[in-house]
Amino acid sequence: MSVKIKALLVNLAIPLAVGGASALLTHESMEFYETVDKPVFAPPGTVFPIVWTILFLLMGFSAYLVWTQYRAPLRRQALWVYAIQLAVNFVWPLLFFRARAFLAAFVWLLALLVLIAVMIGLFCRIRRAAGLLQIPYLLWSIFAAALNFGVWLLNR
Repeated sequence: MSVKIKALLVNLAIPLAVGGASALLTHESMEFYETVDKPVFAPPGTVFPIVWTILFLLMGFSAYLVWTQYRAPLRRQALWVYAIQLAVNFVWPLLFFRARAFLAAFVWLLALLVLIAVMIGLFCRIRRAAGLLQIPYLLWSIFAAALNFGVWLLNR
């Protein structure tokens, strides 16, 4: 399989741009996050940008693997689910950090978890590696949901 550099770069850039835009819209709120009560398992704030950058790169590479499967019957559907979950992912930090709507953010995150699971299933049916590359994203999002729920419980 030859690497299609332009397609790879575009697929890597899309989730990074979504994450970057979200970070730009919420960066002022990070100081607020430091002041809220958090569960004991909450990592330091410096962990989040590192983990999210890795996850966005995995998302992009995974999407590239699906994108290049031109004849796959579920390709279009899988890429639509991917796009929708990216949009839902973009909104979550706005709910959590900007609006400080912790419960709404948690419910939103549950919807994101469903979308991620559906995306993994579709990606696996097209190219197994593409689906497996999304597992860290699913696991981190489950952790984020637990953290989000804990923040809500401790600050309501």
